Amino acid sequence: MNWNQVQGNWKQFTGKVKEKWGDMTDDELDRIAGKRDVLVGHIQEKYGIAQEEAEEQVKEWEKTNKLDE
Repeated sequence: MNWNQVQGNWKQFTGKVKEKWGDMTDDELDRIAGKRDVLVGHIQEKYGIAQEEAEEQVKEWEKTNKLDE
């Protein structure tokens, strides 16, 4: 699966995103709208971490959800 499929099925993925990043609100998830770069930026801002760390967290989440295949 790739990010185009994630964007197309974003509503189904929001629960998995909330499992990993529990402080995300529904409004924030709506704004992210399945866009990977927006997700990374939002994680960086919301959790006060470096972009590289946010990127690593998203990569880990992708592996967990088999999005890196």
